[in-house]
Amino acid sequence: MTQSQLRTLRDIPEVMLPEDYPTNMGPFLAKMYEEHGPIFRANLFFGEVVYLVGPEANKFVLSTHRQFFSHHEGWGKWFGVSYLFGNGLLTMDGEEHDQHRKMMNPAFTISYMDSYLPIMNRIIRERIASWAEQGEIDIYEEARKITFDVAAEALTGLQAGPEVDEFREIFVNILNLGMVAENEEDYNRRMAVLQTRLHSLLIPKIQERRAHPTSDVLGMLVRARDEHGNALSDEQLIAHTNILLVAGHETSTSLSAWLLYQLTQNPDYTKRVLDEQWSIFSGNEEPTLEDTKKMKVLENALSEAERMYPPVANGPRGVSEGFEFNGYYVPAGTHVFYSIVASHLLPSIFTNPTQFDPDRFASPREEQKKNPYALVGFGGGPRICIGVNFAKVEIKAMVSHILRRYKLELTPDQEIIQFYRGTGLPLNGIKMRVTTL
Repeated sequence: MTQSQLRTLRDIPEVMLPEDYPTNMGPFLAKMYEEHGPIFRANLFFGEVVYLVGPEANKFVLSTHRQFFSHHEGWGKWFGVSYLFGNGLLTMDGEEHDQHRKMMNPAFTISYMDSYLPIMNRIIRERIASWAEQGEIDIYEEARKITFDVAAEALTGLQAGPEVDEFREIFVNILNLGMVAENEEDYNRRMAVLQTRLHSLLIPKIQERRAHPTSDVLGMLVRARDEHGNALSDEQLIAHTNILLVAGHETSTSLSAWLLYQLTQNPDYTKRVLDEQWSIFSGNEEPTLEDTKKMKVLENALSEAERMYPPVANGPRGVSEGFEFNGYYVPAGTHVFYSIVASHLLPSIFTNPTQFDPDRFASPREEQKKNPYALVGFGGGPRICIGVNFAKVEIKAMVSHILRRYKLELTPDQEIIQFYRGTGLPLNGIKMRVTTL
């Protein structure tokens, strides 16, 4: 089919987004897929966007035709990540991205997790020690404290305590500023203050790494040189550190909270998780990397949390080169979402997709393997999330620690609902009662 024979952008089916779109995104977009197929468009408050939905669409964007799509135009400009945090790994394209990712790759291999686990175990143990005394916690906020502390120390060498607490406060304020600022002028004024505070904390850390090299990711980046022998600038190092701290905790915070929520709601499956835990541990030992690899029942539950509550609902891309998909021509300059949250709820891919059913990932069902690129909570292809191993090991260690020490019960009379902005979060938190086993 020649380009002149293709249907144009105006021919792509247009849908009207409902008022409850931020809290009903997955079911709505999955329904639009059933009605219109894998490509449709809608108007958001910042303009028109083309949705690409389903495993074939995910493969198209993430792998076979990824050169047509720009992270810098999507995450960087459209979602404002470059303005908020600088031009880090998430917002880079092409050769620049590949060079910088190559610098970081050694620190994110599964074998390297052995060096992170002692840090993870210590922070988890210290953070959950007071839960029973508190009696009731917000599992989402507690998970954020753990995952940010872990990312800060393991990836950048920052020590847990007042310093990391200040970093976490700044990042949370930056991420939530759009919801509290009174207008654009107020937003920009507050953002300038937050960014100044952030830079004043990070610059001394970079200088320390230059004077005293370390083996964490920030230390690697400080020592790294490009093909011309040039070191990264302070601006580049700050951007990478910002993205590592944001991405290094945001995904794990959301997933671990929703996983623990579903386990409280499915006691039969939780018993199977605990049976597996007690087959690995005889007491309160701390998990090793080999231990986490044995947690298959828990891993399937984690995959199900990823499917039902992906931390990112829709992957934003700018179209850098026009392409054809499903008989339509999408020109350069278009904004595109590959819809993670919709793809995970397609009944043609996942049986009874609104039900918590971790066994869908176990043999012999293995529904995700029948359709490559069906499960894409961490992306896929050559640019799959660099921290996927880090996140999964951390979450398994966290849930292992918690379930072997405490009983969690959902506090009654709560509205538990996922809310999506750039990333997802439980709108009102998830409050739980904690008792010691």
